[in-house]
Amino acid sequence: MTALVIAEHDNQHLKPATLNAVTAAHACSRDVHVLVAGSGSKTVAEQAAQIVGVSAVLHADAPQLAHPLAEVIAAQVIELIKSAGSYTHVLFASTASGKNIAPRVAALLDTAQISDIIKVVSSDTFDRPIYAGNAIATVQSSDPVKVITVRTTGFDAASINPGSQGCEIKSLSAIADSGHSTFLGQEVAVSDRPELTAAKVIVSGGRALGSSEKFNEVLTPLADKLGAALGASRAAVDAGYAPNDWQVGQTGKIVAPELYVACGISGAIQHLAGMKDSKVIVAINKDAEAPIFSVADYGLEADLFEAVPEWVKLL
Repeated sequence: MTALVIAEHDNQHLKPATLNAVTAAHACSRDVHVLVAGSGSKTVAEQAAQIVGVSAVLHADAPQLAHPLAEVIAAQVIELIKSAGSYTHVLFASTASGKNIAPRVAALLDTAQISDIIKVVSSDTFDRPIYAGNAIATVQSSDPVKVITVRTTGFDAASINPGSQGCEIKSLSAIADSGHSTFLGQEVAVSDRPELTAAKVIVSGGRALGSSEKFNEVLTPLADKLGAALGASRAAVDAGYAPNDWQVGQTGKIVAPELYVACGISGAIQHLAGMKDSKVIVAINKDAEAPIFSVADYGLEADLFEAVPEWVKLL
């Protein structure tokens, strides 16, 4: 049995989510390969080769692989699976990119996709959350090739041994461009703060902040002091207080930082599903009955407009 992890990257740097997927792959199989498909992505392949426990890196490099279009990357994965004939598990990080490509791979293989796993029980049995994380389903698959997306917060990141030569990097022939889709452009949000899904500390705000001005005025100083990323509840995003890419929750980003600070967030079930795996949760809310207190390690029943500035002063 061999597990194949599809690397996420920007053609220069390996994204941290790949390391969590590698850990999940090791729980499925002792032999783990990583596919790096990109353009000018030799540096990424070399980084992947330094991941502890990876036995081979497969590198496909061509202009049509410069952007992770589902049609092209899925075709490359299918070609590799058919030519190798030994892969029993194909794993993607449960990110926007992974969730875009994995269903296409599963459909082309005529297998059922196993989504958002948080635990590998055995090589054919997996745990995944359902009902916004209020129940855990144990799923067993008899498919010869199991296509899996991995909730990154459920697995520790695999170690990297920088400076080591690493495992063997094998070059693959890139799949021809089908012409079914074309990359036109992208708008990338640039921030000096840590990426939300990779941040060790997150400060999040809810609808109680009242406006985007108050959101920045109250929470930005605290985030600056803590070196934190900024997040928001869906209610705050829908109200226009924060951009979409800050949304934490079932329909936003799933996070599990070392410290999560929830300010003025009531704790709707959809939000809790996205952050309740955080190591330490601090909640500030003037409603003593707010559901956020049920998952908080430390709760402060107070007006956030008074408590947060006071906290900033103490820091």
